Amino acid sequence: MTTPLPTIISEYQAASDRGDFDAAVGCFTDDAAVIDQGQEVRGHANIRQWLKSAATEYERTVEVRDATALGTVDGLERHDVFTHLEGNFPGGTVDLTARFGLLHGRIASLEFVPTQADEA
Repeated sequence: MTTPLPTIISEYQAASDRGDFDAAVGCFTDDAAVIDQGQEVRGHANIRQWLKSAATEYERTVEVRDATALGTVDGLERHDVFTHLEGNFPGGTVDLTARFGLLHGRIASLEFVPTQADEA
C-alpha cells in the first residue's frame, strides 16, 4: 500500500475485522452516515446494527490493497481505501472502494462503491 491510512480508519477496520462492534461504532461521529449497497444508515445505533448484519450475513475476507488521500472536500478529510473481498456471497469476489469522510478525527461518512479499473 502506498498511502498510509489515518489512525481512525485503521482502528475501525481492525475493530470491524475482530467483531468488536462497540469499538468500531466508537470510530464514527454521532451523526455519521454509512452507505452500503445503496442503503443509508445514520447514527450509532443504526451503524451498530449494520455492522452486526454485515458480519453475520456472509463469511468473507477483506484485503486492503491501496489507499488515496483526496484532501478536504465539503468540509471532510476524504480518503479512498481500495479493498478486495472474497467469501460466500453472490459472485464470491468483489473489489470495493470504501470512501471515508473524516471530521475532527472521526468517521463522519463511509460509502462503499465498486472499484473502477482506473482507481486502484
